[in-house]
Amino acid sequence: MLPTTLGPWLDYTINGLVIGNIYALLAVGLALIFGVSHLINFAHGSVYMVGAYIGWLCVTKLNLPLPVTFVTVAAGCGLLGAVIERVGLRPLRNAPRIAPLLATIGLSVVLDQSAQLLFSPDPRALPTQLPTWRVAIGGGSIGALDLLIAGVGIGSAALLYGFLRFTKLGWAVRATALDRDAAQQCGVDVDKVNRTVFAIASALGGVSGLLVGMYYNTIDPNMGFQAGLKGIVAQLIGGVGNVPGAIAGSLLLGLIESYGIALFGTSYRNLFAFVALILILVLRPNGLFARARRLPPEPLTGTFIAPSRPLVLPKGAVWALAAAALALPLVVQQPYLLQTLGNAWLYALLALSLTLVAGTVGQVSLGHAGLLAIGAYASSLLALDAGVPVLLAVPLAGLVAAALGTALVYPAFRLRGHYVSIATLAVGEIVTLVILNWESLTRGPIGVTGIPPLSVAGKPLVSGQWVYWVPLAVLLAFAALQSRLLNSHLGRTLRAIREDDVAARSYGVDLNRYKGLAFAVAGFIAGVGGALMAHFYSYINHETFPAPVSMLALTMVILGGLGNVAGAVLGAAVLVGLPELFRAAAEYRMLIYGVVLLLLIRFRPQGLLGTV
Repeated sequence: MLPTTLGPWLDYTINGLVIGNIYALLAVGLALIFGVSHLINFAHGSVYMVGAYIGWLCVTKLNLPLPVTFVTVAAGCGLLGAVIERVGLRPLRNAPRIAPLLATIGLSVVLDQSAQLLFSPDPRALPTQLPTWRVAIGGGSIGALDLLIAGVGIGSAALLYGFLRFTKLGWAVRATALDRDAAQQCGVDVDKVNRTVFAIASALGGVSGLLVGMYYNTIDPNMGFQAGLKGIVAQLIGGVGNVPGAIAGSLLLGLIESYGIALFGTSYRNLFAFVALILILVLRPNGLFARARRLPPEPLTGTFIAPSRPLVLPKGAVWALAAAALALPLVVQQPYLLQTLGNAWLYALLALSLTLVAGTVGQVSLGHAGLLAIGAYASSLLALDAGVPVLLAVPLAGLVAAALGTALVYPAFRLRGHYVSIATLAVGEIVTLVILNWESLTRGPIGVTGIPPLSVAGKPLVSGQWVYWVPLAVLLAFAALQSRLLNSHLGRTLRAIREDDVAARSYGVDLNRYKGLAFAVAGFIAGVGGALMAHFYSYINHETFPAPVSMLALTMVILGGLGNVAGAVLGAAVLVGLPELFRAAAEYRMLIYGVVLLLLIRFRPQGLLGTV
């Protein structure tokens, strides 16, 4: 409902500036890290979450005064940031730039899941320890916590300015940000600079997590993901690596969100942030406050494909394995085992889709679960609302996912480097938020219930054998088609784009056209996979395909080998099937995924079966 007086609008303005100050602490840290490392740190949101939990322990368990709590949070998160830089990222400093970016994703998963196992997934209240008075200003009001957040934001900016401007280490940071190699030749210890910057950025992130916990009076282990994305959005609005721009972008983002809530409601809050991100990436990828246009960043794609000789199975062995897999239900009569493997084959379809765009074309997609969601909802709604037979609704859903997925990602085709990954992540989040808010079509947060099962001649295919056979048959068909595609002229052209898009364009390759074809094929495969999931699950909502599913798919692809069709299937079987079979480790599943991703990036980037 639209506020009609000045008072509510003033409250929304104050709230937007307060939230913008918190975003600024995150965005400034991200800008510092990017300045010296040219890295988008996806683990920053997890450090923010750790800061909130350190603050909770200090306030509720140790009963420390608030100033001591702030110092403890800053010190603890600063130490964590230094450890992340030294242990998780420094060994990858000579690796292609996509490797440390993926490593930060793995670190984020490990930190989030460790907190969930240690503290439980349940939210916890974080008292403010501040007086509850509020002062009326022009029809609005401002409280002690609002003033504290503003003071911390302004004070942190002043301290950071003094550090960078007047200290030798600050000069070293600025020199490294301008030209790392030249700074190193002049005697600057760039490792010390990196460690210092990660410590400062993490301290700021931890303090912002504490402030958010106090502001909303609640914290939980999953609070870091969205916050980290907001920090990235704010940084991109202001200009990547631009500290003053990050502050301005954060305040602008806070106001956009606050006014958006006033106009449309709370459920639209995150949608505004990600739509703003896509608009900035498409219209002004260097940010609103960039002083000059930078050179295009080095691609984060083809250079990550580790040179290796892929393991090529003889055709006879492939046919034998396929036949054995199809015959398994005739030998094994355990419904749970068959259902588990059937679920693994469904996720293998997602991995097959991602390995085409990330491994073959080199467009690392971090929002691929959005294609699953589009396919699942399209098939469900076609079957329920339009009365389309399920067997027809499934391929139609694949076409819908191919068309919508390609259209949504198409603006990102002109981007390079880390911008591609961020854009696809934003697209995946936008899909989820549109599903949540478009209640007249998607049923909103209630979800879609009573989804009809797959059936042939009126006979439902819901038994353990059919839950296994149907996904496996679809998977084998798509795997065969994709293998043929990769061995064709089209496949060679896609790999040429991955290896060197500039050279491919100089030979007359239309990059957007071929990227669009790859995303359309990948979208169709993922859409069919999502449709099958919906009809097997019988219920879906906006949380059925969250962002961690995209990270899981990426881990599958890297585990098996980027661009490797058999590797995608193997990765899904290992990461989805095995944890389900060993139920004792089920609660550690996501933690295992994060650790596996880190180990693969560090020690075997070419995957188990090699890259193609």
